[in-house]
Amino acid sequence: MNHPASLPAVYVLLTVAATVVQFLKSSNLPYTNYNNYIIFRNAFYHLLQGQDMYILHLVEQYDLYKYSPTFALLMGPFAVLPNFIGLLGWNALNAAALYWAVQQLPTIDTRARRVVLWLSAIELLTSMQNAQSNGLVAGLIIGAAVALERARPGRAALWLLLSVFVKLFGLVAFVLFWLYPRQRVRFVLWSVGLGIVLALLPLVVVSPAELLAQYQSWVVMLKADHSASFGLSVMGWLETWFGFLPPKTAVVLVGAALFCLPLLRFQQYQHAAFRTGMLAAVLLWVVVFNHKAESPTFVIAVAGVGLWWSLQPSRRWPDLVLLCSVVLFTVLSPTDLFPRFLRKAYVVPYVLKAVPCIFVWARLTVELLTRDFAPQPASASKIPATAAPAASLSV
Repeated sequence: MNHPASLPAVYVLLTVAATVVQFLKSSNLPYTNYNNYIIFRNAFYHLLQGQDMYILHLVEQYDLYKYSPTFALLMGPFAVLPNFIGLLGWNALNAAALYWAVQQLPTIDTRARRVVLWLSAIELLTSMQNAQSNGLVAGLIIGAAVALERARPGRAALWLLLSVFVKLFGLVAFVLFWLYPRQRVRFVLWSVGLGIVLALLPLVVVSPAELLAQYQSWVVMLKADHSASFGLSVMGWLETWFGFLPPKTAVVLVGAALFCLPLLRFQQYQHAAFRTGMLAAVLLWVVVFNHKAESPTFVIAVAGVGLWWSLQPSRRWPDLVLLCSVVLFTVLSPTDLFPRFLRKAYVVPYVLKAVPCIFVWARLTVELLTRDFAPQPASASKIPATAAPAASLSV
């Protein structure tokens, strides 16, 4: 399985298997087993028909549509296809986006890219089994980092904006542009221009009044959706382990402050490893500080774990223990490879799926605050040549 060709084959196999199994399991259910895809598909038609996308449509689907009007429009190419073909295409897009983005990342070497993709594979399967968009979001965020490394701020802005119009927490990833001083102005201009275009894109099928009503309904739904749940997050960990119920906003603000502190290390911006670490921190942060985080979301965080592991110059045992805990509790605990009685008794009640990623994020934050990421002479040859132009950036 170490042959380079085995990795894309595995991603193709997982995509097809997830689609076929979920499609076949839906034959005798009142709702399909790929309900999330049905929600996305129906949102396209609700938009076209002038229906409120953000209320329950229980005759057609279970649960609410929670994404943007723009995303509903962009689901059109899948929605017009038969369900099986559309679902297969949707899952393939998620798998391909993650695979392509990681393979293109110039700040890590080929071996590290393979580690990230192998580590993310089972979590990607979990996401595709739920017809979720998390593989796509992870790919868009990493793809934006690729574009910034290659001095293409317009493309980076597009990928990040698309991630936001899929899931709002993509906004956190906009912090990455700050690491590229020479691209800041162009990135901001591209972001403003493309943001307006994408926000207004549904006007090709609806009137301005209808689009405004959809946005207003979206805001109302998001406010109502801010439930008491703490999810698989820092908040859930504090509640289940320590009985501590802090305000969500306070926890997020503390997490945001810690997340932003490494940005004060201006002289580290020039080092590819530091920029990779910040990308890993983004991928971890948007999950572990998300009070609505659920199991399929963790493909994003696990990709961040893989990037963190690629930065370790020596495999010290505490880091190895952390990585193994991610594999055991985050990646394998939702699968049949993990004992069911342990999952019910410990993993679910104590949010153990999230805890290793929280610890990796804490470990990575300390490294970003204290470590000198300048290439060492013994390992300088391992830095990809394609990373050299971006590494010469100065503040």
